[in-house]
Formats: sequence, C-alpha cells, structure tokens
Amino acid sequence: MQYAVISDVHANLEALSAVLSDIKKRGLKKVLFLGDAVGYGPNPNECTELLKETSEVLLAGNHDWAVLGLTDIEYFNEHARDAILWTESVISEKSRKILSQLHITKNLSVEDIFLVHSTPKSPEEWHYLLTSWDAEVNFHYFKERICLLGHSHLPFIIEKLPSGEMIVHKEKTEIKKQESRYIINVGSVGQPRDHNPKACYAVIDNAHVELLRVQYDIEKTQKKMSKVGLPEPLVERLPRGT
Repeated sequence: MQYAVISDVHANLEALSAVLSDIKKRGLKKVLFLGDAVGYGPNPNECTELLKETSEVLLAGNHDWAVLGLTDIEYFNEHARDAILWTESVISEKSRKILSQLHITKNLSVEDIFLVHSTPKSPEEWHYLLTSWDAEVNFHYFKERICLLGHSHLPFIIEKLPSGEMIVHKEKTEIKKQESRYIINVGSVGQPRDHNPKACYAVIDNAHVELLRVQYDIEKTQKKMSKVGLPEPLVERLPRGT
C-alpha cells in the first residue's frame, strides 16, 4: 500500500499542479482525492478534469455538491456563497458530469481504509471533525483501521491506542502493527487554514503516514481570482494560510 492523499483543492490550479508534480517526483503512482474540487478558486474546470485524470479514487465534498444544487448554500458564509454562484456560472458540462458521479464515502477493504470528506458519523451533513471528542465519537462510525478525511483544511493525525488513549501527531507517525486505529486529516491543497500557506497533502503506506507541504505560486492564483471577480477576502487569505 502506498498512496498520495489529497483534499480540498478548491479550484486552485497552481496548488494542485505543484502537489501533483511533487507526487510524481516521489514516485507515487496512486492518488486518492477526498473532495472539494471546486469552490473559492478560479479554475474549477481545469482542476476537476485534472483530478479525474490523475486520481484513482475521487470523492465529493460539500462545495462540489453545492455547485450541483445538492447542498443548500444558505449555511455557507457570504464569500463562500459568492464563490459557489460564480462557479455555477462557469462550470462546464464535462466538469458537472464528473462531479455528479462522485460518492461521499469509499471503503478500501484490502487496505482497511475508510475515505470520507467530512465525518464518518454524518458524511452528508458536512460536520467538522476538530477535537479529540469529535474523534472519539467518530471512531465508532467506521470499522476500518484507518479513516482518511479533509473538509476542515486543518491537517492532523489522531492515533487511538488499544487502551483507548488518543495521541495527536502533527506531521508524521508510524502505522503500528498493534491494534491502534487512526483518523487522518490530510489538510488542504488549495486553501490551507493552519497558518501555513503551502499546499498540504499526505503520503501513507503500510508502515508510515506523513503530512507534506509544497510551495506554489500563490500570487498567480490571487491575480486570477481578482481578475474573475472572486471576493477579495478569499484572495487575501491565501498567503496567510487562514
């Protein structure tokens, strides 16, 4: 087992291209995408098509469903709503078809991995998994040893020991052969929110998981966002990683 795991691209082509280039340099052949190809950024069609070409598994996120009219955008903040409305105006039929075929969960039975965009407990309600308490609850809603997710744009690794104790790892950890279980948030490619503006993704194999950061041309993305009229706060947040 060896996967590159990416999530929350949010139509940021520069970030996605940089991450895919890094994945290729590392010799990784299999890519898992955990949702939110679109929303916030200026290249929804290019990112959706590129993800389709390069990913072995693709999931839908809340922004993908919102563009399809499957999720109510009333609970989105003002800037996210504006970005969805803009995306709806430019999304191609090809991209719409790709997004419409995506599920919100996936089980990799051989690898003992559960994939979801938001949470195992209520994947279609788009809740966030942010705290140890959230993790404790959600460990009961998947049977696999490992759960990979995104959505919050905040990368972390939570290990639950056989004793029930939970340990948080910030960047990497060994995948132990004992009966530990894991919830891993792979962060965001296109809009990190952990005060590190570099694109984030994870690499996982039978023995290890590691969260990696990749520099990309933020200014180029910002200029494209401003040119198409996306909300300025979305433009300004990228170099802050917030």
